[in-house]
Amino acid sequence: MENVNLKVLIIGDSGIGKSSLLLRFVNDTFDPDQSATIGVDFKVKTIVLDQKRVKLSIWDTAGQERFRTLTPSYYRGAHGVILVYDVSSRGSFQNLETWLNELDTYATKKDLVKMLVGNKIDKESREVSRSDGLQFARRNSMLFIEASAKTRDGVQQAFQELVQKILQTPSLYSAEEHRQTLDPLAPPPSDVSWCGGGSCTVT
Repeated sequence: MENVNLKVLIIGDSGIGKSSLLLRFVNDTFDPDQSATIGVDFKVKTIVLDQKRVKLSIWDTAGQERFRTLTPSYYRGAHGVILVYDVSSRGSFQNLETWLNELDTYATKKDLVKMLVGNKIDKESREVSRSDGLQFARRNSMLFIEASAKTRDGVQQAFQELVQKILQTPSLYSAEEHRQTLDPLAPPPSDVSWCGGGSCTVT
């Protein structure tokens, strides 16, 4: 079985549940009192997908402005990114453009795979419709899913669909790069929609 190393980022505003999504995916746990990330958090999880053993290094960054000096090294070498907003916060959705601009500025792999996740669908006070999220994903050629770190809905699917799309992108997925050992301190060289070329398909 082939071993693959991938770097995945989680970005978005502070307080929208990025760390909770990561904890749910890696440890299958949820902490309602999860404290804000200071700087950058880093977790590793290995999954088996498409006859490959995929070792994911997942970087979770603080959404606060005062930590933005970390930005260039954070984005370098990323194969995929999960862009998160809170469906109960219109502001976090409106700020997605800013995050996308930052991603375009600092990402070294211009064809990296992007996944849009509308988090906290367990909340009743929704301010962003599924249609709004789908349209934004379509405009920006992103995968899209709604999720809840609290109830587990959509979390595993989001990460798995992202990884699967990376593995299907030849320009990202080179055998030479993936034979290298991943150094955590150095950048490595269902109800899911794929929105590209003006159309979305639900798988």
